[in-house]
Amino acid sequence: MRRTVLTLTLLTAPIAAQQPKPPVTSATPASPPAGWTIRLDAKDSSKSASDTRFVTMGSGYHVTSGPAALYYNPQDVATGSYTVRATFGQRKAPAMGHPEAYGVFIGGAELVDNGKQQYMYLVVRGDGMFYVAHRGGVEVHPIVPWQAHDVVKKQNEAGAAANEVAIQVTADSVHMLVNGQRVKSFDKKDMHGFNTDGQYGLRVNHGLDVHVGNFGVQK
Repeated sequence: MRRTVLTLTLLTAPIAAQQPKPPVTSATPASPPAGWTIRLDAKDSSKSASDTRFVTMGSGYHVTSGPAALYYNPQDVATGSYTVRATFGQRKAPAMGHPEAYGVFIGGAELVDNGKQQYMYLVVRGDGMFYVAHRGGVEVHPIVPWQAHDVVKKQNEAGAAANEVAIQVTADSVHMLVNGQRVKSFDKKDMHGFNTDGQYGLRVNHGLDVHVGNFGVQK
């Protein structure tokens, strides 16, 4: 199913497109939890997911990431009005030496095809900033460029931080929430064809060590 590229009022110029590459979904030495897929970004799809460790831990999950990727179970599909949320406990400073992002995505479609994939995501990072974007094919369309917000908890001297990230879809709006407070809202009529029904899941960028709890959807 093809979808119209999201063009919100705040949409900025797309990041330069790259040639589609086959997805990489394997992960060693630890295989992902049953039913889950690790989907590397198109620009990293020539790399291996072997640097990534994604496992069940307690009542949640733990991600030690290599390249930036989506993490999702194909059975996790939301329609209508719903809220997708997860709490992220960053255990230490990112391996890349600078802040890296984590969060949730919604409206996922054709995620196994770099040229056709569609999803919208909200992520935060340890310098107290958040970001909202839409990915259509191999292009990323920033909707809210990186900006600081008081509700986003910054990492401490040890590099640790904890944030709840959520996207709430209602009959006429989409709300971005961090730690229970709205940081941005959109009117669906300004989304020009983006369908919020679809796959939901997690997004974790490069070189992070994070615990994920309370992940799921609430109708």
